[in-house]
Amino acid sequence: MEEPVRPSATVSGPLQGDLRAIPGLSHTAAGEPAEPVKAHPAAWEKWYRTWVIASDVLAALVVIGVSAFVIGQVAPQDMHAFGTAFAVLCALPVSRAWSPRVLGEGAEEYRTLGRGLIAAAVLVSLGGLLFGALEVQPWVFIVVPAIALFAFPQRYLLRQALHRRRRRGLCLLPVMAAGSPATVADLIARTKSEAHVGWRVEAVCTFTGTGPDRESGEIDGVPVVGRLGELSRHVRRGGYRVVAVTGDQYWTPERLQRLAWDLEGTFAELVVAPVLMEVAGPRLNVTGVLGMPLLRVTAPAFTGGRRFVKEVVDRCGSALLLLLFSPLLLTIAVAVKLGDRGPVVYRQRRVGKDGESFTMLKFRTMMPDAHLVRRTLENADEGAGPLFKMKHDPRVTRIGRLLRRYSLDELPQLCNVLSGRMSLVGPRPPLPEETAKYAPDTRRRLLVKPGLTGLWQVSGRSDLTWAESVRLDLRYVEDWSLALDLVILWKTVRAVLAGQGAY
Repeated sequence: MEEPVRPSATVSGPLQGDLRAIPGLSHTAAGEPAEPVKAHPAAWEKWYRTWVIASDVLAALVVIGVSAFVIGQVAPQDMHAFGTAFAVLCALPVSRAWSPRVLGEGAEEYRTLGRGLIAAAVLVSLGGLLFGALEVQPWVFIVVPAIALFAFPQRYLLRQALHRRRRRGLCLLPVMAAGSPATVADLIARTKSEAHVGWRVEAVCTFTGTGPDRESGEIDGVPVVGRLGELSRHVRRGGYRVVAVTGDQYWTPERLQRLAWDLEGTFAELVVAPVLMEVAGPRLNVTGVLGMPLLRVTAPAFTGGRRFVKEVVDRCGSALLLLLFSPLLLTIAVAVKLGDRGPVVYRQRRVGKDGESFTMLKFRTMMPDAHLVRRTLENADEGAGPLFKMKHDPRVTRIGRLLRRYSLDELPQLCNVLSGRMSLVGPRPPLPEETAKYAPDTRRRLLVKPGLTGLWQVSGRSDLTWAESVRLDLRYVEDWSLALDLVILWKTVRAVLAGQGAY
């Protein structure tokens, strides 16, 4: 049964204050806009995309120009330089590396850039075969990877500049949210806590046209401007860039399809949150079967070629890091030993993949008899869930506080990674007493190897609640990808240097 139409007096009431005034907007006699307010890209979006394109082009041309000069000392290869430049400048836009939809969108932006450069390398090699220029190997295996070494950091720096502005409330996309008060409130909370995503919910539509208590005119400070049946009208009048549809029984396939039709011509992006919470990334694919759009959810990959690559990267990466950090490891070992003459390495039983226990290694950061003193500190526990944590734990030594702040105490775990019991990236390795209290869904953390770092490490570390820690670990287990691992490793360096959430 269709919902009743709201009286026109309610529509023109004070709840309309959020709708941004558009100069020159004409209305019909019935009070409706004569034409939809087109939500064109803001000036900052155009400038940001221009900067991204310019930085990519500049990196490509500089690397190719230097390479042409260096390689040309041996043999003139001007055509190879022109061909490589042509391949890169064609492959990047075709691979959607400059699409506004992916700029600033997590790992997807880096994935599209990587695909574009790989496609460029393939085009260069095919061009060499086609024109008989078999000396293209340096351009495929050296020049194109060199472009990546410049393009990826430039993208990262531009994104950090954008994120800083978004944390100050700038460069945000206006969003209209529509759904139940509970799901809309969750969306609003997420957009506020993760401002780098670039969404700002400015208005809400619910089934009743009110907040959660049917008397409130707002949800978490965001005004409720109407009912779900009036959503397209408010979007067309307000010029919102994103229409976020969250869970509500009102939404049927017919109503969603009608909404998509009504939003045509407004340039507002319709985003529908699926019921499948915390499942995203490469596991979701939309396909057409029997004339119906179906959302396919593939099973999480725990074996296969990608996992083999991850295993190789873990072993080789840990060996290389141990070699590079060997002077630092020796220095820390001497400092811990001289601190109180106690043991240097702390060994602790942890639970790994499939519930198998192993001995995890860490530099000792507490007094030797810390486990005995803990019994007297149970009432001071500040940890979340089954974890025991204290921000000012008296058992931590002076050198231990410094090691914990910058996660240097965890460097010996590289030996666990080298032995195959841990991974560079994965869920946090739990204690046996923690796993004994796991709920069935939480035990899914044990389907993969625990990691030296993970989403928990780059999202708050010890400041996270138990529920947030579990949610992040399960998200990693479900949506793992090689690109996500690279992003986490990159963000780990920043999180460790900042020392936030570590104690």
